[in-house]
Amino acid sequence: QVQLVESGGGLVQPGGSLRLSCAASGSIFRVYAMGWYRQAPGKQRELVARMSSGSTTNYADSVKGRFTISRDNAKNTVYLQMNSLKPEDTAVYYCNADITVVAGTKFLDYWGQGTQVTVSS
Repeated sequence: QVQLVESGGGLVQPGGSLRLSCAASGSIFRVYAMGWYRQAPGKQRELVARMSSGSTTNYADSVKGRFTISRDNAKNTVYLQMNSLKPEDTAVYYCNADITVVAGTKFLDYWGQGTQVTVSS
């Protein structure tokens, strides 16, 4: 069984910073891409940032220059450094990872439980 556990959400003032972490654990053979998505009330879930196992990154246009994704492959952990936060960044942030549990099989898509980020004065 595979689990993704997020941490680091909270309440921050506009212009502030937060760092999210997500650690994958369990019966893991290999972790491929890892990333972050978010869902604001009344809106669809959207990609925030994603990083391949080869460190190729892609970001939503709305966060480019403010957010940075990184990962520690030895720890199966992905991070999201969020700077210059805006009220419109308020959402539940979800960690996502493509993971194989058995060698030679196709990866499966796993999600964390979500962590709330609120940007407000």
